[in-house]
Amino acid sequence: MIKAYKYELAPTPEQANHLNRIMGSCRFVYNLALDTKIHAYTKGVSVNCFELMKQLTDLKAEYDWLYESPTHALQHAISNLDNAFTNFFKGRAKFPRFKSKKHKQSFHIPQGVKVDWEKGSVFLPKLKWVKLIVSRQFVGSIRNATVSKTPTGKFLVSVLVETGADVPAKRPMSHETAVGVDVGLKTFATLSDGTSIANPKLLFHSLKRLRVEQRTLKRRSKKGAKAQSKGYHKQRLVVAKLHEKVSNQRKDFLHKASTAIVKEYDTIVLEDLNVAGMVKNRHLSRAISDVGWGMFEGFIRYKCEWHGKHFEQIGRFEPSSKICSTCGHQKGELSLTEREWTCIKCETKHDRDQNAAINIRNFGLSKTFRLGTQPLRVKTGQ
Repeated sequence: MIKAYKYELAPTPEQANHLNRIMGSCRFVYNLALDTKIHAYTKGVSVNCFELMKQLTDLKAEYDWLYESPTHALQHAISNLDNAFTNFFKGRAKFPRFKSKKHKQSFHIPQGVKVDWEKGSVFLPKLKWVKLIVSRQFVGSIRNATVSKTPTGKFLVSVLVETGADVPAKRPMSHETAVGVDVGLKTFATLSDGTSIANPKLLFHSLKRLRVEQRTLKRRSKKGAKAQSKGYHKQRLVVAKLHEKVSNQRKDFLHKASTAIVKEYDTIVLEDLNVAGMVKNRHLSRAISDVGWGMFEGFIRYKCEWHGKHFEQIGRFEPSSKICSTCGHQKGELSLTEREWTCIKCETKHDRDQNAAINIRNFGLSKTFRLGTQPLRVKTGQ
């Protein structure tokens, strides 16, 4: 089993400057490689990543400050560019852009990383031992590590570890140990067993303070200036810390909710939502982005793999809200404002979200069950 563990670094001022220089070197190599590939493309010549990596020796001779960075980190920057082009030509991403100092900074270390739990430090090539803020320990062999820098100036290291533990065997699927999860905005998630998880609306509760601080940041910015004032950079840090706090709160909430669901049930069924398309609705985009449906699905997916649980998804066009979970009758029209409706066939009154969660569970299980000629039996009203 392979797991990633993220820790915060506490480098000395000299080590922090060195980390910034390594990130700058990787950014420089990435941008130079991108410019080379664009220039070669205009001449009808193709340049692969291995040819670009061979040019690093001559590049170091010209820019001797590149020797401060691990060679593998520079090579991985070129490899990332090659992957970006592959994703572009396969239609999975947009054309690669030049990296900026203002955006996310990181570099990858494929080997040579060690952790000393007694001293609370991590060994990074070219930096040696850097103090580590230990929140938890891991057991296993380290495969690689990635050092990143947040907008608030914190340095983080993500260590990929091969634990050596086997994935638990999955139990047989059944209705008794399965749950359907219907996500929403008013209620974050409704489970088929009747449990509901409230939406914390973390960004909504921080908007008032964020608006005040962002207006202050706007006033301190100098339009068209190459360099901003010290007051601007101080205020930018204030805004970044507020956004980071909301992001951390959201991740904490989603981790706790997903862990509780995965530990309690053996089969979790979700709906395949088109989140990228839904956020284009200007009336709901902020609320949808704040609730974190995509992140929640990702957490559920990998935690099911860790704990040996079944993860299923149903199509986004399945009429889970319109079908009566008791008799199977499908309602004609159902607007978003209708939170409850009564089936005209069996006269059962349904809560919209719970009925959808039950149908999501039933749809997911009907796709995966293999019972020979026996029909799939669904308990009435559950």
